[in-house]
Amino acid sequence: MRSPDFWRRNGLLAGALAPIGRLYAAATARRVARPGWCAPVPVICIGNATAGGTGKTTVALDLAARLIARGLSVAFLTRGYRGSLTGRVDPTRQPIAMTGDEARLLAAMAPTYMGPDRAITAQAAIAGGATCLVMDDGLQNPTVQKRSLLVIDGAAGIGNGRIIPAGPLREPLAAAARRCRAAVIIGPDDHGIARSLMIPVLHAHLECQGEIAGLRLFAFAGIGRPGKFHDTLRAAGADVAGIRDFPDHHRFTDSEFAAVLHAARRLGAEAVTTPKDAIRLTADQRAKIRIADVRLVWDDPAGLDAVLDAMLEPL
Repeated sequence: MRSPDFWRRNGLLAGALAPIGRLYAAATARRVARPGWCAPVPVICIGNATAGGTGKTTVALDLAARLIARGLSVAFLTRGYRGSLTGRVDPTRQPIAMTGDEARLLAAMAPTYMGPDRAITAQAAIAGGATCLVMDDGLQNPTVQKRSLLVIDGAAGIGNGRIIPAGPLREPLAAAARRCRAAVIIGPDDHGIARSLMIPVLHAHLECQGEIAGLRLFAFAGIGRPGKFHDTLRAAGADVAGIRDFPDHHRFTDSEFAAVLHAARRLGAEAVTTPKDAIRLTADQRAKIRIADVRLVWDDPAGLDAVLDAMLEPL
């Protein structure tokens, strides 16, 4: 989905929907207050307070790599957006319609378990040998106790600051932050969110891997905030000659992909997309484009290590 424009400002429609938002927030507060199952291994949740993409999967992948480097046997837990699978993800046997795109990205790094009840998937992962669980999303899911990081897109902030459906927040920002060990702001903190948080704040930014400086590119993507992808390409020195944005998790049709290639050729550019989008393409289609992988660069790696140390301590 693409978030509605009125979520970015406090207009009449947002005000009219605010009473429903208060009911939504109250329901969320009741749900997250339920006691969850206490796993015998650390469970680290990468969550957010808003609907839509903030970079949670990128953070989850980065932290999992760091935990694996520490010698831990990591497994991912995910709901799996648009996926129907309950159990371990096996990209070699399961179609993408069953797993969704994010679960396949995670499964390329570590064993990944899908399902709405994180306690059930956590138990399966631990039975499979995991000594640390990384939960991609699930801050508002109460089924398992966890140590959480609150991920915030610095450019988007929290929109108009209202609760769904009046705004993008799943719950008040302060309520979400109280259940987190630290916050991660990705990109410039354009809205001064860090000043309002009463928890440690880590800062990071996205950086393209590989040499793309000077390349003429046509960017297409179906992610929560395509503009963040465009900005990352430009920051790496690419000439973004054209763009085409699709809804988040969009399944590209053959005609749409052909139109992208045609538009790129017309501009004398190479078509480029994100790894998450590339997963939803066929192998033949992926061979015709560039995949711009990104990595997370932390302003204070030592501060991140200190937060991870605390999150690995027993509850």
